[in-house]
Amino acid sequence: MRMRNKIIGLCASFIVLFVFIRLNVGGVMDYIQAVKGQEAIVTGTESAISDEEKAKLRETIEAEAQQRYVEPIDARIDRVWKAIPGYNGLEVDVEKTYQQTLASGKTTPIQYVYKEIPPKISLKDLGPWPIYKGNPNKKMIAIMVNVAWGNEYLPAILNTFDKENVKATFFLDGSWLKKYPDVAKQIQERGHEISNHAYSHPDMKTLNRQSQYTQISRTEDLIKGTLGAQNKWFAPPSGSYNQTTVQVASEQGLMTVMWTIDTVDWRKPSPDWIIQKISSKLEPGALILMHPTASSRDALTGMIREAKRQGYALGTVSETLSPNRLPSAVE
Repeated sequence: MRMRNKIIGLCASFIVLFVFIRLNVGGVMDYIQAVKGQEAIVTGTESAISDEEKAKLRETIEAEAQQRYVEPIDARIDRVWKAIPGYNGLEVDVEKTYQQTLASGKTTPIQYVYKEIPPKISLKDLGPWPIYKGNPNKKMIAIMVNVAWGNEYLPAILNTFDKENVKATFFLDGSWLKKYPDVAKQIQERGHEISNHAYSHPDMKTLNRQSQYTQISRTEDLIKGTLGAQNKWFAPPSGSYNQTTVQVASEQGLMTVMWTIDTVDWRKPSPDWIIQKISSKLEPGALILMHPTASSRDALTGMIREAKRQGYALGTVSETLSPNRLPSAVE
């Protein structure tokens, strides 16, 4: 009897095990079939394009790539404007364009993918030269705000930049930065670029070499120590400089930046006068100089909107002087 019960028990166990395996194998098989079904859909999409059509597609892309190629522009020295930055070229990435178009499941429209080609000569390759403007092929401008005084106007100026979604470059006087680190941090936290405006707003060209070097280095140490910013630019106070100024700035890894258009806001002109001046003198690559004054505070919205109306992108000095193309250049 005991032997019979054991045999019955073993049979029952085998039956349960068989059912368990069958059900689970069935589930796995169902999953595998489902995956194969998805693969069949993708493969079917790709196979809908014949080899002849694929060959024709690649041929068309390669031919069109030659037509769409834009030569990069090297940085150069201009007799009047000194160092002019280069501008990236543009070419079709044939392989990515081909693959992206195939992935769409049809050969038209072609999904063009572009890549930028850097110029052979960059600003740094030119050596120590001052910069007054960006590349004339790049329709971007920058607003430079030189800060050594005028704290009472800064909140309104910063609010206008926020409202208009514009980032500027603030060149800070070192003695001002040492006295008002919290204000400088607010400027930085609002997303603006921080750069060097010497330490005590001197007439740089009247100083000896060591004094010029120290004026820049003291402020640079504050920018790095107080704000942790990595700076690229030096703007001489009042635009006064000589070749020694440019050289000692270069030795500290900085390029000397001047301006294309001056608001002369320190003379307290009317806001309308500033807006009209900016409007009439705008050009691609323009660097617009202002200070935290009542005149520029009240003119800033009009300046920005007029630039936008004329189709200019507004960026920092770094963005404007970089060789990177504007996104709209691809369209």
